[in-house]
Amino acid sequence: MARLAGKVAIITGGARGMGAEHAALFVKEGAKVVITDILDGTETANKLGENCTFMKHDVTKREDWERVVSETEKLYGNVTVLVNNAGIAKLKPWDQTSDEDYDIHYRINQLGVYLGMAITAPSMIKAGIGSIINISSIAGMAGGAGSLPYVATKFAVRGMTKSAAIDFGPHNVRVNSVHPGVIRTPMTMENPNVDKSLIEQMGEMNPLKRIGDPIEIANLVLYLASDESSFSTGSEFIADGGQIAGF
Repeated sequence: MARLAGKVAIITGGARGMGAEHAALFVKEGAKVVITDILDGTETANKLGENCTFMKHDVTKREDWERVVSETEKLYGNVTVLVNNAGIAKLKPWDQTSDEDYDIHYRINQLGVYLGMAITAPSMIKAGIGSIINISSIAGMAGGAGSLPYVATKFAVRGMTKSAAIDFGPHNVRVNSVHPGVIRTPMTMENPNVDKSLIEQMGEMNPLKRIGDPIEIANLVLYLASDESSFSTGSEFIADGGQIAGF
C-alpha cells in the first residue's frame, strides 16, 4: 500500500532541488501534492502527473499563503502535510554581511516557516490529522563561519518547531525538523559564493566520506509525512553523513 495514500501535501521551494525530490517521492507514494515556488515549477509538476499541481508562491507573504491553502483545499481537500522546504543561503564573512542580507534570510527561512505553520494548521485541524516538516539544517544545530544570518534563521526553525509541536499536538498535528548536511542540490552546487571543490572536501571530512543526495533527505521527509512516524513530534532528525557527530 502507498505510504501516503489519502494525504494532501504542500511543498514549498518545490520547483527544483530537494523540494522537487520530495514531491516526486510523495506522488509515487500516493499523495496529492501542491508544489510552490517563486521559480516556475510548471514543468516539474507536469512531469509528476495529475496528482501534482504548481502554484506560484512567495513564502514571505501572508496573502500568498492564504491563497495557496485555500486553492489546495478546493483542489484536493484539507491539507494534511506541509513541507517548509523553501530557503536561502548567502554565505559571507560577518563584516561583509549587510542588514539586507540578514533581512532576506529572516523573511524566507524564518518568517516563511512561521507563516506556513500558522496558516496551514487550521486546515490540518479540520482534517483531524497533520504533519509539518520544517527543513532546517545542521546549521540549526551548530554554528559556522561566514554564515551568521543563515545559522540564526536555521536555529530559529528548530525552536519554532518545538513550540509549534506543543501548540498543535492536542489537535493531532505533529511538527518535526529535518537537518540536512551538505546535499548535492542547485542551491549548494550553483551558489556563486561557495567553492565547489570545498563542498566535495566537506563531504570527504565526514564519517561517510561523501556529500548527500536529495533522495536521502526525501526518504526521511517521507517517513515524517507518513503515519509511520505517528509518535514523533517536536524532534530534530539529522541527515549529515555524521558531520556533526563529534561536536
